[in-house]
Amino acid sequence: MKTKLLVFFLPILIWSCTQNNLKSGEGHLEVKGGKVWYEVSGLVEKTPVVILHGGPGYPSYSLKGLKELGSDRPVVIYDQLGCGRSDRITDTTLMTIASYAKQLDALLNTLDLKEVYLYGHSWGTILGVEYYIKHPNRVKGMVLSSPCLDLDLWLKDADILISKLPDSTQFYINESIRNENSNPEKMKEAINLFYNTYYTTKQPISEDMQKTIDEVGFNVYEYMWGKEDYVVTGTLKGYDITPKLSQIKIPTLYLTGEFDAARPTTVKHYSDLTPNSKLHVISNAGHQTVHDNPEEVLAVIGDFLSELEN
Repeated sequence: MKTKLLVFFLPILIWSCTQNNLKSGEGHLEVKGGKVWYEVSGLVEKTPVVILHGGPGYPSYSLKGLKELGSDRPVVIYDQLGCGRSDRITDTTLMTIASYAKQLDALLNTLDLKEVYLYGHSWGTILGVEYYIKHPNRVKGMVLSSPCLDLDLWLKDADILISKLPDSTQFYINESIRNENSNPEKMKEAINLFYNTYYTTKQPISEDMQKTIDEVGFNVYEYMWGKEDYVVTGTLKGYDITPKLSQIKIPTLYLTGEFDAARPTTVKHYSDLTPNSKLHVISNAGHQTVHDNPEEVLAVIGDFLSELEN
């Protein structure tokens, strides 16, 4: 039935896409430092949603499920420079918030998008808020999923989460934080348990999640963040944009997983600081909410966007 309906309405959908000045499919955008891969899907003429993946340096494969929002509006997904299907980089002057904000701006300009919704995941929430602060008239609304907006608070949460794991697991994770490694196999098991408990609670992981891991730009991640999510040693160390959350004047939806490394209590704190915002906790999900519970994520985001437009 769905296939027949799609075929029947295809001429109307193509016309709508033309009105948006968008063409569905993949492309590459030339920016300072290389080429950025992007994909446009969804042909309905409504305000597009642009997807900002996490990391820094973790590509967008794990967020591919958000393309289902394309049944109601255009969806633009891309890999930031340095990972995935975009060019890799070694120039650390490109590994900055400002550089990634310029890439996003270039993408919107290339696609002639005057006004968009932004969906950011993890590091993508930093990028989304920073972009909005500089271009408030271009962003109609935001979804900030599993946010990391105060990295000192992030580390305090990580300590709490680590303390809930078995003693032996805590021992080897704390060794990794101190750059010690008395038993590589045990340390690997401990780190995997941490991520399987708070990041990808749905096991085994999907093919798209595996591709995200396989195509990480580790040099970008380590330079800006560090070697693991529970310790920040890179250039983002000490980052905190919470004093600017009161400047957000657009509708904002905060999402977090029930077992998320971005703990629900902390995300509620962010939401309390943000005018005209709401919070939803995704059930049975860790940090990778789209991977763990895509149905609930799509429903909540769809309802949020529909409310804004109705």
